Order: sequence, then structure tokens, then C-alpha cells
Amino acid sequence: MKLTIDNLDGLGAMDYSGSVDRSAKLEVARSLNAPSTVNGMLCLVGTALKVPARRGRVMITAEDATVLFTGYLATEPVAVYAGMASAGAVYRLAFAAVSDEWLLDKQAAGSLVGEGLGDAGGAVVKGLLARLDPGRLATTAVQNGQNVGVFAPVAGAAWSAHAGAVADATCAAYRVIGGAMSMAQVGTIVHALSDGDGSLQVAGLRTAAVRELSNDVTVCGELEPATYWTEIFTGDGTTAAFDLTGDPAAAGAGHAMLLADDFNTTSINLQRWAATDPGSHLALGGGVGATGLVISGGNGFDGQTTLVANDAVEMGGTVVVELKGATLNAGSAGVLAGLYGGSAMQANCLAGFNVRQAGGNTLLTPLVNGVEVGTAFTVLQGHAYTLRLRLHCAELLRVKQVFYALDEATGTLKRFGGGVVDAPLAVVFEVRDNGQSSNTPVTVLYDGSVASSFASARLALINSLQLFGSIGSVTVQRMGSAWVRATDATTGAVTTRLAGGVNDGLDFQLVSTSVTGKVTFYPQRVPQAGVFVTVLYRGQRRAVARLADAASLAAEAAGGGVGTARWLGRVVRPAARSSEDCENAAQALLGFATSRAAAVAGTYLAVNPAEDVWPGDVLALSANGSSVNVIVRAVTVEDAGAAPEALTYRISFANDWAEGMGLRVSEVVPKDVLLPETALEPGAGAAAAHVLANLQQMAVTSFTGTGASAALTVDAGMAPPAGGGFEVRRRDGGFGGGGAATGNGDLVLRSPVRGFTIPRGAMEERFFVRMYDGSTPPLYSRESSAIVTHVPLG
Repeated sequence: MKLTIDNLDGLGAMDYSGSVDRSAKLEVARSLNAPSTVNGMLCLVGTALKVPARRGRVMITAEDATVLFTGYLATEPVAVYAGMASAGAVYRLAFAAVSDEWLLDKQAAGSLVGEGLGDAGGAVVKGLLARLDPGRLATTAVQNGQNVGVFAPVAGAAWSAHAGAVADATCAAYRVIGGAMSMAQVGTIVHALSDGDGSLQVAGLRTAAVRELSNDVTVCGELEPATYWTEIFTGDGTTAAFDLTGDPAAAGAGHAMLLADDFNTTSINLQRWAATDPGSHLALGGGVGATGLVISGGNGFDGQTTLVANDAVEMGGTVVVELKGATLNAGSAGVLAGLYGGSAMQANCLAGFNVRQAGGNTLLTPLVNGVEVGTAFTVLQGHAYTLRLRLHCAELLRVKQVFYALDEATGTLKRFGGGVVDAPLAVVFEVRDNGQSSNTPVTVLYDGSVASSFASARLALINSLQLFGSIGSVTVQRMGSAWVRATDATTGAVTTRLAGGVNDGLDFQLVSTSVTGKVTFYPQRVPQAGVFVTVLYRGQRRAVARLADAASLAAEAAGGGVGTARWLGRVVRPAARSSEDCENAAQALLGFATSRAAAVAGTYLAVNPAEDVWPGDVLALSANGSSVNVIVRAVTVEDAGAAPEALTYRISFANDWAEGMGLRVSEVVPKDVLLPETALEPGAGAAAAHVLANLQQMAVTSFTGTGASAALTVDAGMAPPAGGGFEVRRRDGGFGGGGAATGNGDLVLRSPVRGFTIPRGAMEERFFVRMYDGSTPPLYSRESSAIVTHVPLG
């Protein structure tokens, strides 16, 4: 090996090859989807070479000019006592270097916390690089590859950890060398090695069963949204606090605040934003309070002067976009705080504030699906406003996870899961003049809904045709699953009650005790007599699924043996956010866990192979008439110091069941999981084949009658399936237990039509509803939709 080090002293790269201490190993260590490292010893006695400096640029090449490593000294070399010489004590220098991505890992990546939602893996990695240090690595060899389902970087983790996680999740391998990054599907490069070419040492091939065959797998995931709760209270003009039956599912840990920027820096933060500004109309400074984002016009064309968030927002649960200190001057036109399903063009705007001129006034009007709705608001020049866009979806998880499994024998990559959940959105637009008293309610410009919405959208804070003004700050926050509506019993008018701070002109706050929740209204916002307060929210539980492979069970039971071989564990990565995700992960596991070889891991030793070998390559090994393909997981290249050069490659390999890549699992089962008693059979579409749609839009439309005739009227929100209907029970259990003929006292009724009435017998009652079909036995909705009443029978 040739070793050169540039100590950044202006002298360029110096050749340290002759000073390498051959009594110690000089080795290059490569791991799959992680930085490479170099370790070695130097002896500089009798040379003019300098002691290498931290951050010195290191390059190692083979005799044939193959570049084996490029990177940087991560620490100052450590002096190691070697003995005494005539001139005194002699020391060797132990050094360590890390590959080129080390410079990225040392940089702050605090803003790299956004989710990748259905994006190509290569595009996600390029985006993370562009936001942290554009141009640091060449990326022309980064292939887009497979799409992620949901990728959520860990806040504070190193850039290489993010890149490795994306590559793992899409069954790709990345490598960084010579200031360039490449990324391609695992197995793209195949090394054919046989016992006749002089490089294959069959004696060096060792295999070991790490895990046994498994044909009945139980997979646990994250906490998932569960029951759809509709909880109804009555206002009396004095009661301010309402205790809920359950605790509303909240935003995932670390994802409550999706975006926050107070624009108090000297330039736009490119870790958060992508700016398209050919006319230099966007700048920081000089806004409200001498800081903020200043907008000084545009070129008059839609979508050409924009400031767009780098991260898409999953449109699940309650999402609130808030602009504070927003000012608009005469002549303004464009869109503020728009959420877009495609490019930042008005036609693609799911929801945003449209700014235009009319009669010499600047108007602010809600924009939904590219069309103005609601009430126009006249903006006063010189006034600062808070603009708030509030969206709510009964589904917290709109993007399904994707899992990949690689068939090593054929190189075929199998995909399980993916797709999105279609669901309507409730949308509220609010404006508040910051000069008003904190007790003054916000002005609601629109309180409506969208029948079908994008599963994810990107915030374009600015889409300026000709906007003039400033913005003090912006936040995007996911506030959980709760949504509160008030219905006037006399008029039937329905309004959304607004959650938030006491001094923001809003209505209530929601407090969670981790057991139950409580809705507390502020003074002057207390529901009056004759008002029904409806709280919509989701419960939560641990996601879990159990699948079994019938063919493997039968094969293992041949001859009277026990056919079941169970495995229980948890998905570590990619995150299995729902039971449906767990089912797809279980299918991927069964794809390789049912092999008779089960988990195989081993090592292979080669000297001077014909080609340089990297993790993610495939070794096609043939010996004694048999062949096997194995995926390389780690490579250590050692220099023996011989002439001619002898490089020893120690190669570790494993199949997916031994060492997960596209699917990382742990054999630790969470304590709060309810393990399934029966296993499902995998197959195409297995995740949805055994359940019907949830009643996400079920609603109570009225209370009727008194005494014995008291009932509540329900709209299931969708038509029943052929031969089926809607089953109502008093507890969340027993569905599918034999139907209406079971005599189970929990069964209230079965309705074959969408609209039905449920008889009432008390003020406090609970009903659980699921849809069923006409099959035998019937299929049911995965989750229940629950109605809890706190309403007097009168």
C-alpha cells in the first residue's frame, strides 16, 4: 500500500509509505453503509517527515493504482514507546483516519430532522447532503434506487448515520472515496470466485447458523393510532373542564414541532428552506422588530419567487401552520403559508392564504385546492398579524412503510407495503391583529373541509407574484389527534373550537395525563347552554402482527414432527408505525426466515483478489461443484508489507436473517404489546385482505326523543359492503365472534344501511361500531369507531 498524508501545511501530499511500521498492521476497514477507517503505525526516526496533524488528508492506494481509502486523520497520532536507541527513547506513532464523510459528521445537523415520505432513497441522501454542505461530495454516482416509505432521521445523529439508514432501508450500499459518493442496489457488483483461479481459499470459508428457521413470526412495532373516539358533552354556560374517557394519541416523540424559524440570522437557512428568487426579492433583516423575512416584490409570475420548506409534512392528525408578525403593503399579490401537493403553483395549493388587490385594498382570502373560499379579510397597512392555518385528519398515519427483502440467489428485490391512506381534511383559516387585546377572539375566515387530500404536502411560505411586506416567524406543529367541534342544538350550526395559548385569542387547551385527557376552555370561551361539545380523537396501542407460512409448517411437520417454528421480536428499522406495517414486515421476514439454511454468516479470506471488494457486493463462490451467492457486510484490507504487494482481504458475509439490512429486527418484545393468538396467512395484499375499511368519518348527527324513545342518530360515513352492514357493541371486543346469533349481551344491533339509530338508556354510555361484510366468517373493520355520550336523556 502507498500511504500519503497532506498535513494542510502548504507542502501538499507527502509519501509516508516508507515510514509505515510493518510490525503492526496497516489496515483499511470497510463496513456496510458506514464510514471506512484506517489504522496503522508510523516510525519517523531518521526521516524529515512531520508528525501528521489532525484533519490531515489521508490517501491509500494499491500498487495497481486502485484507491483503497481517502479520508482524514480524526485525532492527533498517539506516541507509543518502542524502546531505547543511542539517541534516546524511540516512539512509534499510532494513527487513525476516517473516510471523507467524517467532515460532514463533524458539522451540526440540527435541522436534518424532517421526514422522507415516499421519496427515492438516492434523492433523500442527496437532499440531506445539499442541506448540510452542498458540494462537499460529488453525487453523480448516487442512483435514486428504491423509494423509502417513511424515513425519519434521528435528531442530532451524524450525517453518515442518516445516509446509512436510507441505504439500509432501500437495500442499497453507499461508499465514499476520492471526494465522491456512490450508491446502488446491493448486489449490483458481483465477484465470481472459484477454487481454480488461485484466489479462493475454501478453507477460509466458515459458516454458522445464527438464527434457526422460523415459519410463524410475530412482529411488534411502534405505538399506533387505534380507536376513533367521538365523545359528546353538553354545555351549561359554567362548566369549563371536560374529562375524556381516553388519552388522545399525540404526535410521535420528536415530531411535534416540524419547523420553526424566527429569521434572526443574516441569511436564509438552507437546511430548512429552498429559495427560488431570481429577482432577489427575499432577504432577512429590517422586518418587524428589525428582524424577520422581508419580501420586496416578485416577477409577476406564479411559482417563480418562492421560499419552500425542504421537508414535506405528513397530513395526519392536527397540523398547525402559524405565521407571526406578518405585514402586507399596498400592491401585494401572491400566496402565504401555502401547502402544496406538487410544485408551488396556485393550482397545486391544498390550502393557503391568497393575497390580492381589490378596490384599492389588500385582501387576504382562504385558498383551498387552488380556489378562493370563505371570507376575505382587509389587511391594514402598518398592522402586524398572526396568520394560522389549522388542518385536521382522523388518520395520523397517511404514508405506509415500505420493507424490502433481497433474494440472494436471484438478486431479486421484493417489496412489501407502501402506498398512502386517502382521507378528508378539516381546514380552518384564522387571522388575528397583533394590536388587539389578547382576549379578542381570532377572526375565522373559513371553517370547512376537503373531501380528499394529499397524504403529504410541502409548505411554501412565500409564493410571490408581487408581495410586499415581512414575516417575523413561522412554525409548523403537529398537535396530536384531538379536534373539538361545538354544535348549537337549536340551529344545528357547527363550529370548530380552537386549541392554543391563552393569550392568542383561542378557545381551550388539552391536557394529557397519559391515562386520560382533559379539555379546558378559557374564561369567556366556555360552551353555553344548548351547545353540544364533540371531541374527536384517536386512542393508541402497540402495533403487532403475526403471520405464518402454511407451506413451511406442513413441510416441517412431515413425518409427524412439530411443524411450528416461532419467532417473536420488534422491528427496529424502518419503523413499523402500524399493525399493517407489522404485517408487511412479517411477510418480508418470512421471505428469508423459512429457508432450511436459515441464518447464515461467515468469513472469506482472499489474497490479491482480481477486483477490489466493498460491502454490498455479492460474492459468487463456487467450490467442489457447488455454488452460493453471499452479500458482503464488511471488508478489512491488510498490507503484509511484502514485495511484490500482498493484500489480504478478510471478508465477512451474512444473509438477511443473520444480519438484517432492509429490515433490522430485535428479539426484545415490548412489555405493552398484546400478542395475537392466531396467525394470518401471508400473500399478495395480505395486509388488507383480512380487514375492511375503518369508519373514519362516522358521525353522530342528532339526539332524538326522551325516556324510552331516546336514541342517537348515526351516519356511518360510507355505504355498507354487499351483504354486510354495521355492527354496534357496548365494548370494544367480540366482533366476528359468531355474529348476531351469539346471544352476546354486548351486541346492540346490526344495521344494513349507512344511517341508523342507536337506542339510549342512560346519560353516560359507550358504543363501539365496526363495518362487516357478507363473507363467512365475516370480515370486520380493523379499528372500532367509538361513541361516548355525556348527554342527559332529555
